[in-house]
Amino acid sequence: MSWLSKDGRLILAARGIRTFAYGFLSVLLGVYLDGLGFLPWQVGAVLTATLTGSAALTVLFTRVADRYGRRRMLMISALLMAGAGLLFAITNRYPLLILASLTGTIGATSGEVGPFLSLEQAILPQTASPQRRNLLFGIYNTVGGLAGAAGSLFAATPAFLRTWLGITELSALRFMFVLYAVLATAALLLILRLSEAIELTPEDRLLGGRLHESKPIVLRMSALFGLDSLAGGFVVQSLIAFWFHLRWGAGPELLGPIFLGVGLLQSASYLVAARVADRIGLINTMVFTHLPSNVLLMLVPFAPTLPAAIALTLARHALSQMDVPTRQSYIMTVVAPGERAAAAGYTNVVRNLAGAITPIISGYAMQVVSLGLPFIIGGGLKIVYDLTLFAMFRSVRPPEESS
Repeated sequence: MSWLSKDGRLILAARGIRTFAYGFLSVLLGVYLDGLGFLPWQVGAVLTATLTGSAALTVLFTRVADRYGRRRMLMISALLMAGAGLLFAITNRYPLLILASLTGTIGATSGEVGPFLSLEQAILPQTASPQRRNLLFGIYNTVGGLAGAAGSLFAATPAFLRTWLGITELSALRFMFVLYAVLATAALLLILRLSEAIELTPEDRLLGGRLHESKPIVLRMSALFGLDSLAGGFVVQSLIAFWFHLRWGAGPELLGPIFLGVGLLQSASYLVAARVADRIGLINTMVFTHLPSNVLLMLVPFAPTLPAAIALTLARHALSQMDVPTRQSYIMTVVAPGERAAAAGYTNVVRNLAGAITPIISGYAMQVVSLGLPFIIGGGLKIVYDLTLFAMFRSVRPPEESS
């Protein structure tokens, strides 16, 4: 890793800490809200509020980050994450939980939430050479995947706390939210050590926060990524965990190992994706790995047994995230350095807004229509996204692929 700057290593460390926290919270969030007595549609509303808040903060922070400082925006994001975790730990009043969710920093999925992703996505290309860019985004997502997997396994902790300390399940779950806030504070300490090298040059700051030459391609990509996220909102990890809980009676002690496996498979796939992209191209990698994963997703609710459902879920996640590092790398290479934060902001905001629409619909569908309906709708829409992406962008290549 000598080719990566100190700032790059600090970003990787902070991401690892955050996604460890997201890993256990995404598994426990639905179980915790169910323990508080909330209905499935209310669980979906919390997830929708989180994704909506994440989109709003991403819009704001990416607009001002290159004027007021990327490090400063990362610091504020970490403080909001810590505050949201504490608020969930100390209250069971639903309006306050919605308010905490609107900070956009409650881990509804094992992946990144809040403005962190867009800001770090713009910073990373400045921490390594262009030849290492695909690998760097692969490592960035692998760190997040491994940490999220470890966090998913750590989600079994409440069961051990009940046995060792003799406390109630609800008290054990509240402890996990306190830990979430502590980990956010640890990430903040790493962010404080970032240097001025992560900021734009004075010349590029003139473009910071706005799109110019790259606007047409970014808007088209954003629309497609929005469709993908709209579909993904039906099956965010918290809702998949909630489905296992309702359909098969799975508790944290089983959900933790399941999503550990999910995280480990995803982490391995990120590095594989970087290697594959270097050979067949970024767009081809995004599409040809995503299509089979969506077929597997649609088969999950038809699994006749719990082991079969687990096997299909693991197989799906072994392929489903290979488009993540390739998508990030693709966007950062087809725009100018001064437009990277804006491009990341646009694409991630659209993804967050689109994804915010569907969790509440998914929760309602699980309650009123069928527990498995969100898997079918989500998978079908994702297939439409894959085919459209390939048709529109298969000839738009990054410079290193064209050469």
